[in-house]
Amino acid sequence: MIEYRKDYFSDARTDGLTEVGVTRQRSDVLGHVTGKTQYYADRHFAGLLHLKMVRSPHHHARIKSIDVSRALKVPGVVRVLTAKDVPQNIYTILCLIQVEPNDEPVLAFDKVRFKGEQIVAVLAESEQAALAGVAKVKVVYEELPAVFDVEEALKPGAPLVNEYHGRNWFTYEGHHCRRVRFGNVDEGFAAADHVIEEMYQSSPIEHAPTETTGCIVVPDQNERYTCYSNTQALYFTLDNSALILNSPFHKLRLVGGTVGGGFGGKVDVITEPIAFLAAMLTRRPVKYEYSRAEEMQVSSPRAAERIYIKDGVAKDGRILARQVRLYVDAGAYSRHSPYGTTKAAAHMPGPYTIPNVWVDCHCVYTNRTPSSAMRGFGVTIGDFALEVQMDKLARLIGMDPMEFRILNAYRDGDMKAHQKEVDGAALVECVQAASDLANWPIAGRYRAMSSQKREG
Repeated sequence: MIEYRKDYFSDARTDGLTEVGVTRQRSDVLGHVTGKTQYYADRHFAGLLHLKMVRSPHHHARIKSIDVSRALKVPGVVRVLTAKDVPQNIYTILCLIQVEPNDEPVLAFDKVRFKGEQIVAVLAESEQAALAGVAKVKVVYEELPAVFDVEEALKPGAPLVNEYHGRNWFTYEGHHCRRVRFGNVDEGFAAADHVIEEMYQSSPIEHAPTETTGCIVVPDQNERYTCYSNTQALYFTLDNSALILNSPFHKLRLVGGTVGGGFGGKVDVITEPIAFLAAMLTRRPVKYEYSRAEEMQVSSPRAAERIYIKDGVAKDGRILARQVRLYVDAGAYSRHSPYGTTKAAAHMPGPYTIPNVWVDCHCVYTNRTPSSAMRGFGVTIGDFALEVQMDKLARLIGMDPMEFRILNAYRDGDMKAHQKEVDGAALVECVQAASDLANWPIAGRYRAMSSQKREG
């Protein structure tokens, strides 16, 4: 028989609980405040080349020709790279989780689909020489009509943004949007005492990190290459880069470290593949980092969303039906937007038990900067819209907004609209605690309610 000290578990429990609500010094704070923290750009290598990019001045245009001859004559310019140099030039980040089709070029060659899209990489001995070379590259364009609004993009006759999809929306299992169907919304609306519909709109949000996106790739021994990057997704970047370069995975090595601000904005695989390729072709270290202007113009923002919410509510406060049409502006390419749109659909209708739900979430392509991840993307904007809608519904029927949320909140054992049983619900208790902290009075009936069971 195994014996334990009597105070063993009590000590462990006490030690664990003492961490809650207690301020602890960050493990990295001394490095930050003393300037000793090392970022990827703090590394220095002999023979370092600087990579700068020729970018599209147009939102949508056909590339008629590319002339790099004058750029190659600029003192200090070592090489230029075009789409012809990239082994697997067309890719999509989410191919690693079987999202198809490949829809984005590493370097544009036939068309540009958003302003700032990268076309030609110029490698030079200095940043100034690289920028001078960029200015000498001549690209002839034929401007094309562009579309910037998600609903306009879905209309017949709208300019086609991305030919790899053949339409301006991502297809989910044969459907034009990600769908959720639960109960019968028509019956729910018919039984409701009040029906309202509201529209909510967000704009793209730039992460604005202190440190801009970038990396340095260094040739090693045995035809291996090490990339020092500020990516938030090392293995994701490694795998995608290997696929783009048609390289064995073991030939590439990613080294991360402290990221000077990411928030989801550094999970796209944009700088590393072309820097790897440049190092492979020149056999020299290569640095590719965004300027502040590039960070603001071409790094992926949080997607703009447009959300229509139609609710049917009974006079006693129960929401009987909710219908949602949600449009995610993916920009010109998929990146993480098909996944974010799926998250948005799964999150509807919020943490509330509604017997009749109908959701259509559209992932739409426009001639805007491709959007991607940012802190809860696919959920955060939807939460904003849903909670504003909840306040409007509470006012409509003359009910306290806290009590209204408690009444409609998930309980354990309830069925979510996407057919998953609720387990571990806590919204009722969270609203009660928030009411206490805000000195917001709620009736005893609602104070007695629990997430563990539904009353009545």
